[in-house]
Amino acid sequence: MKARVCKNADMKQWSYMAMLIFTLCGSGWLEIVLKTGVLRRAKRAALSILPISTLFLIWDGYAIAQGHWFFDRTQILGIYGPFAIPIEEYLFFIVVPLAAILTLEGVTTVKPHWRKGEFGE
Repeated sequence: MKARVCKNADMKQWSYMAMLIFTLCGSGWLEIVLKTGVLRRAKRAALSILPISTLFLIWDGYAIAQGHWFFDRTQILGIYGPFAIPIEEYLFFIVVPLAAILTLEGVTTVKPHWRKGEFGE
């Protein structure tokens, strides 16, 4: 019996990246439409995202090195950074928190009274 090859095999390697793009688009429009100002305050966003992302990437690297965690090579681009972590995973720890911040800012832009009640003045 002949092995079947997925006609979209070349596209499959974009799976993780496509999820990241979808996530960013899902929240990114809030910056444009609601003018939340998250991207204008890039330093503030970076200070919120990078410290915890760094810790998670160290944990990721350790888990990969120990064989506790791996990535399906058919669903990633094959570009690796330090600690043998795929580029998509580095982006994951930036894109997902950024999407969360964009969403939170979008909601509190539409409902400003929630900001005061939840986060103070």
